[in-house]
Amino acid sequence: MRIRSFNFTVVFLFVVLLSNCQTNRNESEMTLKEALKGKFLIGVALNADQITGRDTAGIRVVQQHFNSIVAENCMKSESLQPQEGKFDFSLADQFVDFGEKNNMFTVGHTLIWHSQTPRWFFVDENGNDVSREVLIERMKNHITTVVGRYKGRVHGWDVVNEAMEDDGSLRKSKFYQIIGEDFIRLAFEFAHEADPDAELYYNDYSMAKKEKREGVVKMVKNLQAEGVKIDGIGMQGHMTMDFPTIEDFEESMLAFADLGVKVMVTEFDLSVLPPPRRDLGADLSLDYTYDKNLNPFPDGLPDDIAEKWHNRCLDFFRLFLKHSDKIDRVTIWGVNDAQSWRNYWPVKGRTDYPLLFDRNYQPKPIVEAIIKEALAVN
Repeated sequence: MRIRSFNFTVVFLFVVLLSNCQTNRNESEMTLKEALKGKFLIGVALNADQITGRDTAGIRVVQQHFNSIVAENCMKSESLQPQEGKFDFSLADQFVDFGEKNNMFTVGHTLIWHSQTPRWFFVDENGNDVSREVLIERMKNHITTVVGRYKGRVHGWDVVNEAMEDDGSLRKSKFYQIIGEDFIRLAFEFAHEADPDAELYYNDYSMAKKEKREGVVKMVKNLQAEGVKIDGIGMQGHMTMDFPTIEDFEESMLAFADLGVKVMVTEFDLSVLPPPRRDLGADLSLDYTYDKNLNPFPDGLPDDIAEKWHNRCLDFFRLFLKHSDKIDRVTIWGVNDAQSWRNYWPVKGRTDYPLLFDRNYQPKPIVEAIIKEALAVN
Protein backbone atom coordinates (compact mmCIF):
# COMPACT_ATOMS: atom_id res chain seq x y z
CA MET A 1 0.00 0.00 0.00
CA ARG A 2 1.44 3.39 -1.00
CA ILE A 3 1.32 6.17 1.60
CA ARG A 4 0.84 9.67 0.22
CA SER A 5 3.41 12.22 1.42
CA PHE A 6 2.13 15.30 3.28
CA ASN A 7 2.66 18.71 1.85
CA PHE A 8 4.08 20.22 5.06
CA THR A 9 4.16 23.71 3.57
CA VAL A 10 0.41 23.65 3.05
CA VAL A 11 -0.18 22.29 6.55
CA PHE A 12 2.04 24.98 8.07
CA LEU A 13 0.25 27.78 6.22
CA PHE A 14 -3.11 26.37 7.29
CA VAL A 15 -2.04 26.32 10.95
CA VAL A 16 -0.75 29.91 10.75
CA LEU A 17 -3.98 31.05 9.08
CA LEU A 18 -6.07 29.29 11.72
CA SER A 19 -3.98 30.88 14.48
CA ASN A 20 -4.40 34.35 12.99
CA CYS A 21 -8.16 33.89 12.68
CA GLN A 22 -8.30 32.79 16.31
CA THR A 23 -6.26 35.83 17.41
CA ASN A 24 -8.45 38.22 15.44
CA ARG A 25 -11.59 36.62 16.80
CA ASN A 26 -10.30 36.90 20.34
CA GLU A 27 -9.36 40.56 19.85
CA SER A 28 -12.77 41.41 18.46
CA GLU A 29 -14.47 39.74 21.42
CA MET A 30 -12.09 41.05 24.09
CA THR A 31 -13.08 43.88 26.41
CA LEU A 32 -11.05 46.85 27.60
CA LYS A 33 -10.62 45.52 31.11
CA GLU A 34 -9.47 42.15 29.81
CA ALA A 35 -6.91 43.64 27.42
CA LEU A 36 -5.59 46.07 30.05
CA LYS A 37 -5.37 43.49 32.83
CA GLY A 38 -2.00 43.67 34.53
CA LYS A 39 -1.34 47.13 33.09
CA PHE A 40 -3.77 49.51 34.80
CA LEU A 41 -7.37 49.70 35.92
CA ILE A 42 -9.82 51.12 33.39
CA GLY A 43 -12.50 53.16 35.12
CA VAL A 44 -15.60 55.15 34.25
CA ALA A 45 -17.72 57.85 35.89
CA LEU A 46 -21.34 56.89 36.63
CA ASN A 47 -24.28 59.27 36.49
CA ALA A 48 -27.52 58.97 38.45
CA ASP A 49 -29.36 56.97 35.76
CA GLN A 50 -26.64 54.32 35.74
CA ILE A 51 -26.36 54.21 39.52
CA THR A 52 -30.12 53.71 39.95
CA GLY A 53 -30.37 51.16 37.13
CA ARG A 54 -32.50 53.24 34.75
CA ASP A 55 -29.82 53.35 32.07
CA THR A 56 -29.68 49.62 31.38
CA ALA A 57 -27.67 50.01 28.17
CA GLY A 58 -25.08 52.08 30.00
CA ILE A 59 -24.86 49.53 32.79
CA ARG A 60 -24.14 46.77 30.27
CA VAL A 61 -21.25 48.78 28.83
CA VAL A 62 -19.86 49.47 32.31
CA GLN A 63 -20.06 45.85 33.39
CA GLN A 64 -18.52 44.60 30.16
CA HIS A 65 -15.57 46.96 29.77
CA PHE A 66 -14.66 48.59 33.10
CA ASN A 67 -13.30 47.42 36.44
CA SER A 68 -13.32 50.71 38.35
CA ILE A 69 -16.00 53.32 38.96
CA VAL A 70 -16.19 56.86 40.29
CA ALA A 71 -19.30 58.89 41.06
CA GLU A 72 -19.69 61.83 38.69
CA ASN A 73 -21.70 63.99 41.11
CA CYS A 74 -23.49 62.12 43.90
CA MET A 75 -20.58 62.12 46.36
CA LYS A 76 -19.83 65.84 46.17
CA SER A 77 -20.64 67.77 49.33
CA GLU A 78 -23.62 69.68 47.94
CA SER A 79 -25.26 66.31 47.18
CA LEU A 80 -24.31 64.52 50.39
CA GLN A 81 -24.87 67.35 52.89
CA PRO A 82 -27.06 70.06 51.35
CA GLN A 83 -27.87 71.35 54.82
CA GLU A 84 -25.63 71.24 57.85
CA GLY A 85 -25.96 67.92 59.62
CA LYS A 86 -28.58 66.63 57.17
CA PHE A 87 -26.89 63.99 55.03
CA ASP A 88 -28.48 62.29 52.04
CA PHE A 89 -26.69 59.04 51.22
CA SER A 90 -29.44 57.47 49.11
CA LEU A 91 -27.66 57.74 45.75
CA ALA A 92 -24.15 57.31 47.14
CA ASP A 93 -25.20 54.08 48.87
CA GLN A 94 -26.46 52.70 45.56
CA PHE A 95 -23.22 53.71 43.88
CA VAL A 96 -21.10 51.86 46.43
CA ASP A 97 -23.44 48.85 46.26
CA PHE A 98 -22.97 48.75 42.48
CA GLY A 99 -19.21 48.67 42.88
CA GLU A 100 -19.34 45.85 45.40
CA LYS A 101 -21.79 43.74 43.41
CA ASN A 102 -19.62 44.05 40.30
CA ASN A 103 -16.28 43.58 42.08
CA MET A 104 -15.00 47.00 41.02
CA PHE A 105 -12.38 49.33 42.45
CA THR A 106 -14.56 52.12 43.81
CA VAL A 107 -13.39 55.73 44.05
CA GLY A 108 -15.11 58.45 46.10
CA HIS A 109 -15.16 61.89 44.44
CA THR A 110 -14.68 64.33 46.10
CA LEU A 111 -14.37 65.31 49.76
CA ILE A 112 -13.02 68.89 49.68
CA TRP A 113 -13.55 71.11 46.64
CA HIS A 114 -14.19 74.83 46.30
CA SER A 115 -16.95 74.14 43.75
CA GLN A 116 -20.21 72.27 44.34
CA THR A 117 -19.87 72.88 48.06
CA PRO A 118 -23.03 74.23 49.72
CA ARG A 119 -22.83 77.88 50.79
CA TRP A 120 -23.69 77.11 54.40
CA PHE A 121 -20.32 75.42 54.75
CA PHE A 122 -18.54 78.77 54.94
CA VAL A 123 -21.00 81.16 56.63
CA ASP A 124 -22.81 81.65 59.93
CA GLU A 125 -26.52 82.36 60.48
CA ASN A 126 -25.94 85.99 59.52
CA GLY A 127 -24.19 85.19 56.26
CA ASN A 128 -20.74 86.13 57.51
CA ASP A 129 -17.66 83.96 57.07
CA VAL A 130 -17.24 81.51 59.92
CA SER A 131 -14.07 81.34 61.99
CA ARG A 132 -11.14 79.10 61.15
CA GLU A 133 -12.07 76.78 64.03
CA VAL A 134 -15.68 76.42 62.87
CA LEU A 135 -14.74 75.64 59.27
CA ILE A 136 -12.16 73.08 60.38
CA GLU A 137 -14.81 71.42 62.55
CA ARG A 138 -17.31 71.39 59.68
CA MET A 139 -14.70 69.95 57.34
CA LYS A 140 -13.74 67.28 59.85
CA ASN A 141 -17.36 66.33 60.49
CA HIS A 142 -18.10 66.03 56.77
CA ILE A 143 -15.04 63.94 55.98
CA THR A 144 -15.37 61.74 59.06
CA THR A 145 -19.05 61.06 58.39
CA VAL A 146 -18.68 60.32 54.69
CA VAL A 147 -15.45 58.32 54.74
CA GLY A 148 -16.47 56.54 57.91
CA ARG A 149 -19.76 55.43 56.39
CA TYR A 150 -17.94 53.69 53.55
CA LYS A 151 -14.93 52.45 55.49
CA GLY A 152 -13.57 49.33 53.83
CA ARG A 153 -15.98 49.70 50.90
CA VAL A 154 -14.66 52.72 49.00
CA HIS A 155 -11.10 51.88 48.03
CA GLY A 156 -9.80 55.36 47.23
CA TRP A 157 -10.83 58.98 47.79
CA ASP A 158 -10.19 62.19 45.90
CA VAL A 159 -9.58 64.00 49.18
CA VAL A 160 -8.79 67.46 47.82
CA ASN A 161 -9.82 68.56 44.35
CA GLU A 162 -8.45 71.47 42.29
CA ALA A 163 -6.71 73.44 45.04
CA MET A 164 -3.99 74.71 42.71
CA GLU A 165 -4.07 77.52 40.16
CA ASP A 166 -2.49 77.08 36.76
CA ASP A 167 0.46 79.26 37.81
CA GLY A 168 1.33 76.88 40.64
CA SER A 169 -0.06 79.00 43.46
CA LEU A 170 -2.78 77.81 45.80
CA ARG A 171 -6.30 78.76 44.79
CA LYS A 172 -7.75 81.47 47.01
CA SER A 173 -10.86 79.45 47.78
CA LYS A 174 -12.95 79.89 50.91
CA PHE A 175 -11.11 76.94 52.43
CA TYR A 176 -7.82 78.75 51.85
CA GLN A 177 -9.10 82.19 52.87
CA ILE A 178 -10.54 81.02 56.18
CA ILE A 179 -8.24 78.17 57.20
CA GLY A 180 -5.06 78.82 55.23
CA GLU A 181 -3.03 76.28 53.28
CA ASP A 182 -3.33 73.91 56.24
CA PHE A 183 -6.77 72.90 54.97
CA ILE A 184 -5.11 70.45 52.57
CA ARG A 185 -3.07 68.72 55.26
CA LEU A 186 -6.07 68.62 57.60
CA ALA A 187 -8.32 67.09 54.94
CA PHE A 188 -5.88 64.24 54.35
CA GLU A 189 -5.41 63.68 58.06
CA PHE A 190 -9.16 63.56 58.71
CA ALA A 191 -9.69 61.12 55.83
CA HIS A 192 -6.88 58.86 57.03
CA GLU A 193 -8.30 58.82 60.55
CA ALA A 194 -11.73 57.86 59.21
CA ASP A 195 -10.39 54.96 57.11
CA PRO A 196 -6.69 54.12 57.60
CA ASP A 197 -6.74 51.57 54.76
CA ALA A 198 -8.29 53.74 52.04
CA GLU A 199 -6.05 55.25 49.36
CA LEU A 200 -5.99 59.06 49.43
CA TYR A 201 -5.47 61.23 46.34
CA TYR A 202 -4.99 64.79 45.23
CA ASN A 203 -6.86 65.49 41.96
CA ASP A 204 -6.56 68.47 39.57
CA TYR A 205 -6.84 69.62 35.95
CA SER A 206 -4.25 71.14 33.55
CA MET A 207 -1.58 69.12 35.30
CA ALA A 208 0.58 69.12 32.16
CA LYS A 209 1.34 72.81 32.61
CA LYS A 210 4.88 73.32 33.91
CA GLU A 211 3.99 75.84 36.64
CA LYS A 212 1.12 73.74 37.93
CA ARG A 213 3.23 70.60 37.84
CA GLU A 214 5.89 72.28 39.94
CA GLY A 215 3.30 73.63 42.36
CA VAL A 216 1.78 70.19 42.92
CA VAL A 217 5.18 68.57 43.33
CA LYS A 218 6.10 71.15 45.98
CA MET A 219 2.77 70.68 47.78
CA VAL A 220 3.07 66.88 47.86
CA LYS A 221 6.68 67.02 49.04
CA ASN A 222 5.61 69.30 51.89
CA LEU A 223 2.83 66.90 52.88
CA GLN A 224 5.22 63.96 52.78
CA ALA A 225 7.75 65.86 54.88
CA GLU A 226 5.03 66.38 57.50
CA GLY A 227 4.24 62.66 57.53
CA VAL A 228 0.85 63.07 55.86
CA LYS A 229 -0.48 60.00 54.07
CA ILE A 230 -1.01 60.78 50.38
CA ASP A 231 -1.14 57.77 48.08
CA GLY A 232 -1.65 59.20 44.63
CA ILE A 233 -2.10 62.09 42.24
CA GLY A 234 -5.00 62.25 39.80
CA MET A 235 -4.24 64.00 36.53
CA GLN A 236 -7.58 65.07 35.09
CA GLY A 237 -7.58 64.18 31.40
CA HIS A 238 -9.85 66.85 29.95
CA MET A 239 -8.08 67.06 26.60
CA THR A 240 -8.68 69.05 23.44
CA MET A 241 -7.29 68.45 19.97
CA ASP A 242 -4.28 70.68 20.61
CA PHE A 243 -3.91 70.82 24.39
CA PRO A 244 -2.00 69.48 26.16
CA THR A 245 0.91 68.13 24.18
CA ILE A 246 1.75 64.48 24.69
CA GLU A 247 5.25 65.50 25.75
CA ASP A 248 4.07 67.89 28.47
CA PHE A 249 1.60 65.35 29.84
CA GLU A 250 4.33 62.72 29.93
CA GLU A 251 6.71 65.05 31.75
CA SER A 252 4.16 65.62 34.50
CA MET A 253 3.40 61.91 34.77
CA LEU A 254 7.07 61.17 35.34
CA ALA A 255 7.51 64.06 37.79
CA PHE A 256 4.59 62.84 39.90
CA ALA A 257 5.76 59.22 39.74
CA ASP A 258 9.16 60.34 41.05
CA LEU A 259 7.41 61.41 44.25
CA GLY A 260 6.79 57.74 45.02
CA VAL A 261 3.00 58.03 44.75
CA LYS A 262 0.55 56.38 42.38
CA VAL A 263 -0.36 58.31 39.25
CA MET A 264 -3.90 58.13 37.85
CA VAL A 265 -5.35 59.65 34.71
CA THR A 266 -8.77 60.78 35.90
CA GLU A 267 -11.75 62.31 34.12
CA PHE A 268 -10.45 61.44 30.65
CA ASP A 269 -12.33 62.89 27.69
CA LEU A 270 -11.15 64.36 24.41
CA SER A 271 -13.20 67.23 23.03
CA VAL A 272 -13.23 67.60 19.26
CA LEU A 273 -14.83 71.03 19.43
CA PRO A 274 -12.93 74.32 19.15
CA PRO A 275 -12.41 75.81 22.62
CA PRO A 276 -13.30 79.49 23.21
CA ARG A 277 -9.67 79.92 24.18
CA ARG A 278 -6.58 77.73 24.33
CA ASP A 279 -5.32 76.16 27.57
CA LEU A 280 -8.88 76.24 28.89
CA GLY A 281 -8.45 73.74 31.70
CA ALA A 282 -11.63 72.62 33.43
CA ASP A 283 -12.80 75.55 35.53
CA LEU A 284 -16.54 75.07 36.06
CA SER A 285 -17.05 78.80 36.61
CA LEU A 286 -16.28 79.51 32.95
CA ASP A 287 -19.37 80.07 30.83
CA TYR A 288 -19.16 81.30 27.25
CA THR A 289 -22.00 82.51 25.03
CA TYR A 290 -23.17 80.06 22.38
CA ASP A 291 -21.74 80.64 18.93
CA LYS A 292 -22.53 78.32 16.03
CA ASN A 293 -18.89 78.56 14.97
CA LEU A 294 -18.03 76.83 18.24
CA ASN A 295 -20.47 74.02 17.41
CA PRO A 296 -19.36 72.88 13.94
CA PHE A 297 -20.56 69.24 14.07
CA PRO A 298 -24.18 69.18 15.34
CA ASP A 299 -25.14 66.30 13.04
CA GLY A 300 -22.08 64.08 13.34
CA LEU A 301 -18.35 64.08 12.75
CA PRO A 302 -16.91 64.18 9.23
CA ASP A 303 -14.67 61.18 8.55
CA ASP A 304 -11.47 63.21 8.50
CA ILE A 305 -12.24 64.83 11.86
CA ALA A 306 -13.19 61.47 13.37
CA GLU A 307 -9.88 60.06 12.16
CA LYS A 308 -7.93 62.92 13.74
CA TRP A 309 -9.79 62.41 17.02
CA HIS A 310 -9.09 58.67 16.87
CA ASN A 311 -5.37 59.16 16.29
CA ARG A 312 -4.96 61.71 19.09
CA CYS A 313 -6.90 59.55 21.54
CA LEU A 314 -4.79 56.54 20.60
CA ASP A 315 -1.60 58.57 21.10
CA PHE A 316 -2.63 59.24 24.68
CA PHE A 317 -3.38 55.58 25.35
CA ARG A 318 -0.06 54.62 23.82
CA LEU A 319 1.53 56.99 26.34
CA PHE A 320 -0.41 55.39 29.19
CA LEU A 321 0.64 51.91 28.05
CA LYS A 322 4.26 53.03 27.66
CA HIS A 323 4.24 53.99 31.35
CA SER A 324 1.89 51.30 32.63
CA ASP A 325 4.44 50.58 35.35
CA LYS A 326 3.69 54.06 36.73
CA ILE A 327 0.00 54.46 35.81
CA ASP A 328 -2.39 52.85 38.29
CA ARG A 329 -5.72 53.75 36.70
CA VAL A 330 -7.26 55.52 33.70
CA THR A 331 -10.84 56.69 34.25
CA ILE A 332 -13.11 57.82 31.41
CA TRP A 333 -15.41 60.70 32.39
CA GLY A 334 -18.73 59.23 31.27
CA VAL A 335 -20.14 56.23 29.43
CA ASN A 336 -21.28 57.68 26.10
CA ASP A 337 -20.99 60.92 24.14
CA ALA A 338 -24.52 62.12 24.89
CA GLN A 339 -23.87 61.95 28.64
CA SER A 340 -20.65 63.95 28.63
CA TRP A 341 -20.41 67.31 30.38
CA ARG A 342 -18.51 68.51 27.31
CA ASN A 343 -21.86 69.06 25.60
CA TYR A 344 -22.64 71.94 27.96
CA TRP A 345 -19.26 73.19 29.20
CA PRO A 346 -17.75 75.71 28.62
CA VAL A 347 -20.48 76.51 26.07
CA LYS A 348 -24.04 75.26 26.57
CA GLY A 349 -25.92 73.63 23.72
CA ARG A 350 -23.06 72.10 21.78
CA THR A 351 -22.70 68.56 20.41
CA ASP A 352 -19.41 66.92 21.31
CA TYR A 353 -17.90 63.48 20.77
CA PRO A 354 -15.36 63.09 23.59
CA LEU A 355 -15.78 59.51 24.87
CA LEU A 356 -15.05 55.94 23.78
CA PHE A 357 -18.68 54.98 23.12
CA ASP A 358 -21.08 56.81 20.81
CA ARG A 359 -24.59 58.04 21.53
CA ASN A 360 -26.00 54.58 20.78
CA TYR A 361 -23.66 52.95 23.30
CA GLN A 362 -21.64 51.42 20.47
CA PRO A 363 -17.85 51.24 20.83
CA LYS A 364 -16.00 53.58 18.53
CA PRO A 365 -13.07 52.15 16.54
CA ILE A 366 -10.79 53.53 19.26
CA VAL A 367 -11.94 50.76 21.62
CA GLU A 368 -10.64 48.00 19.36
CA ALA A 369 -7.49 50.04 18.69
CA ILE A 370 -6.77 50.38 22.42
CA ILE A 371 -7.31 46.65 22.89
CA LYS A 372 -4.87 45.81 20.08
CA GLU A 373 -2.26 48.21 21.48
CA ALA A 374 -2.65 46.72 24.96
CA LEU A 375 -2.27 43.16 23.70
CA ALA A 376 0.88 44.14 21.81
CA VAL A 377 2.55 45.40 25.00
CA ASN A 378 4.45 42.74 26.89
